[in-house]
Amino acid sequence: MKRTEALKELKENLSNKNLINHCLAVEAVMRRLARYFDEDVEKWGLAGLLHDIDYDRTKDNPEIHSIEGAEMLSELGLPEDVIYAVKAHNPSHELPRESLMDKALYAADPLTGLIVAGALIKPEKKLSALDVPFLLNRFNEKSFARGANRETMKTCSEMGLSLEEFMGLGLEAMQEIAADLNL
Repeated sequence: MKRTEALKELKENLSNKNLINHCLAVEAVMRRLARYFDEDVEKWGLAGLLHDIDYDRTKDNPEIHSIEGAEMLSELGLPEDVIYAVKAHNPSHELPRESLMDKALYAADPLTGLIVAGALIKPEKKLSALDVPFLLNRFNEKSFARGANRETMKTCSEMGLSLEEFMGLGLEAMQEIAADLNL
């Protein structure tokens, strides 16, 4: 599947613009991590872009979120490793993260929320106003961006990345698409 087709599918299945932006942000982070690890950038990007494709259908049943998404991606003919990464990104399923892509998607999902929250509290409300030390300070504030699970982000160590390195790669990726995110 090409990115244009994947984006069309995403927009047909998600109605919330903020959620679509979240998927774009996770896609950007996944593409950046794929470049860092010399992996398939297009495949990793698709996993990030489509990881929440089922959210409108499953928002009231979080226990099936990502299971239904994996089924949707299977019907669309996506590769098995992308399908599994999407299925495993939901911590409630407690699926083992086997591949580097699985580990990346799992950790990248909440990171984007922390980064967006950081941008929104800056007077400029822009990603360009952020740096890694600012994000690290906010990471340690329990009341900041409560929905961005810190323990999940810390699993970046499974990829051999420190939290600082991981945040740096994620921030860089999102800054590259700041215009698309209106940040």
